[in-house]
Amino acid sequence: MNLVLSKRGDYVVRSALCLARAHESGEQRKIREVVAEMGVPQNFASQILAELVKAGLATSRAGRDGGYLLARKPGSISLLEVVEAGEGPLRPDRCTLGDGPCRWERVCPLHETWSAATDALRDQLAGTSLAELVARDKMQETPSHWAPANSHRKVRTSLQVEDWVHVERNVGAIVDGLRHDERMAHTVRDSYDEAESVRGHIDPDGVSWKVKGLPSIRLGPTDVDPDGTTRLVLVWEVSLQGGTNSRLDGEVRLRSIDQERTEVHLIGQLRPPSRSAAPTRPDGIADRLTRATARSFLRLVTAATEA
Repeated sequence: MNLVLSKRGDYVVRSALCLARAHESGEQRKIREVVAEMGVPQNFASQILAELVKAGLATSRAGRDGGYLLARKPGSISLLEVVEAGEGPLRPDRCTLGDGPCRWERVCPLHETWSAATDALRDQLAGTSLAELVARDKMQETPSHWAPANSHRKVRTSLQVEDWVHVERNVGAIVDGLRHDERMAHTVRDSYDEAESVRGHIDPDGVSWKVKGLPSIRLGPTDVDPDGTTRLVLVWEVSLQGGTNSRLDGEVRLRSIDQERTEVHLIGQLRPPSRSAAPTRPDGIADRLTRATARSFLRLVTAATEA
């Protein structure tokens, strides 16, 4: 016997997780967003979300501004409730060793053991909240997360980014500009907004790259190579609408061309927003949007520095 969810149960749990991730932002999720982010089949998604509504775990509103929301906070919804919304009650209605209903006058020798195992499974599911699943899901998106060899999770990989521009300022002036925290945060946010504009044209039903709030930026100390190249570690973390996130682990390299011109080189790994590079998404879109973000960042940094 394999303890696995049916396809319906699988899709119900995925859909509930999608709504739970969006709960903090208060945003309603469209059917197309659940399809894009969680890999739920398009022709099945409305039925799956209806199961959550029927179970009292979600609410729905029609119209352009409508969508689906969790009916309660993720911390107050148990995994048992979600699983049973898709699978039905997790209690056997038939005898384990027989063909008919389970009756004490004809109890089978497996009855007590099987009942105890069923109760243990229900207790474990009841003791796990949707909030815990969201926390695990976000943790598993971090680059340092270890995934077991037998994991069936589709690990979201980071994509290589590399681009450069020439700036009409010297190295020192550019370093000073990069260390302006508030300006840098707005520059990163605007870079993602420009990528979101591109996404709206090439992948209108895809995952949003629109930033929520200001990104977290970390710029390392200045390090100068023997050839005169100045290096600074650059890391940013952004939260996006719908509960997704993205991160850059990179480096800025500054090479003086002459007294008033500098080559600014960005190189590193940029992790796309959650599930934007999932197998259900069209090939090449995540890569194109990743490159667009890096290119926008360099262009905006140049404009801010030269202003």
